[in-house]
Amino acid sequence: MKSVRCYPLFGMLTWKDVEMALQLMKSLVLMIIVLPLAAFAQDHGHGGNNAPYAGFEAREIKSLSEQDIEELRRGGGWGLALPAELNGRPGPAHLLELEEELDLSASQVEAISAIYEQMRTAAVAAGERFIAAEAALSDAFAGSDFSEEKLRNLLAEAAEARAELRFIHLSRHLSTPELLSDAQIQRYNVLRGYADDPCETVPDGHDPEMWRRHNGCE
Repeated sequence: MKSVRCYPLFGMLTWKDVEMALQLMKSLVLMIIVLPLAAFAQDHGHGGNNAPYAGFEAREIKSLSEQDIEELRRGGGWGLALPAELNGRPGPAHLLELEEELDLSASQVEAISAIYEQMRTAAVAAGERFIAAEAALSDAFAGSDFSEEKLRNLLAEAAEARAELRFIHLSRHLSTPELLSDAQIQRYNVLRGYADDPCETVPDGHDPEMWRRHNGCE
């Protein structure tokens, strides 16, 4: 069997060893070339992350999902009142959902229910207006006769409808704090996940019994 002399570091290698080494090098070179191309194709191809809106083209109103439309038509919050909700001003709908946990009195429930019904009625009407504005915008882009002036008008109508809808939801959050005690608002924030439960952890240096009593813990 033929052999080839190499540097002492490697000792003696057969031709078969050399051929296997060359084949391994070819495979490594191929991997170096192919893998980056495959990654590029995945990132930029039609099946990768470059198609986040795939399926949206089937929507009746391109900018609104069926869930969005359903939420708007029932007078739901649609996330429009987060600046109030997350700053200690509870929403009437969630207050009624947590009626028992917050130990709301009959008079509190009555007042909050009135606020909620007024909000819902106004929100349904404003929601329909916003849906119509977004539908008009979607239809305009589907047509051929569309100018920048018309676009500005459609955007103004949609923005005005959305602003009114947001005002309806946010303004009702202004009315709830005066109906609640500080302890109820604190409890609301805990139940909604916005704050830690003070009854669960007593800070260092505080008497546990006094701390729980001060925070209304059972």
